[in-house]
Amino acid sequence: MTQAMDDRIRIVPITANHIKGFHACLDVVAREKRYLASTEAPPLETTRSFVKGNIKNNIPQFVALDGNKVVGWCDISPKGRASMAHCGVLGMGVHPAYRRQGIGRRLLEATLARAIEIGLKRVELDVIVSNSAAIALYTQFGFMVEGIKKQALRLEDRYLDLMFMALWVGS
Repeated sequence: MTQAMDDRIRIVPITANHIKGFHACLDVVAREKRYLASTEAPPLETTRSFVKGNIKNNIPQFVALDGNKVVGWCDISPKGRASMAHCGVLGMGVHPAYRRQGIGRRLLEATLARAIEIGLKRVELDVIVSNSAAIALYTQFGFMVEGIKKQALRLEDRYLDLMFMALWVGS
């Protein structure tokens, strides 16, 4: 990554001002039908509720900004059950025009640090097994493969396997 790119892209906690940009970026990545379980972003109001809930409840969610444009995101949503409250589920994506520039790494660093601050001990994720770049990134951070969910995802006429990975961040 060039120093100019590193200086231009800022990683910041999400705010209500980022909701429309986050929704647009999520939609671009989802419509690729290669990296996410969704094929389009949920309705804007659903996204707005999700983000406002995250902000209100101090949930780790960061966005990557190029100027004011959201070009990536990362969040870790704690599980709802009391017996699983120490666990969170990671979601992230980077706009295709901004990939391979270290943005995902920076987003993941910030979001994991915040997850640890709020007391999460375990972070889980599902990743499509063909997404080798994401798997390499997660592995570099210490995520371990816990299993493969065979044909767990259907995108258009393709059945895809999901890799289940997790990271213990507790002490």
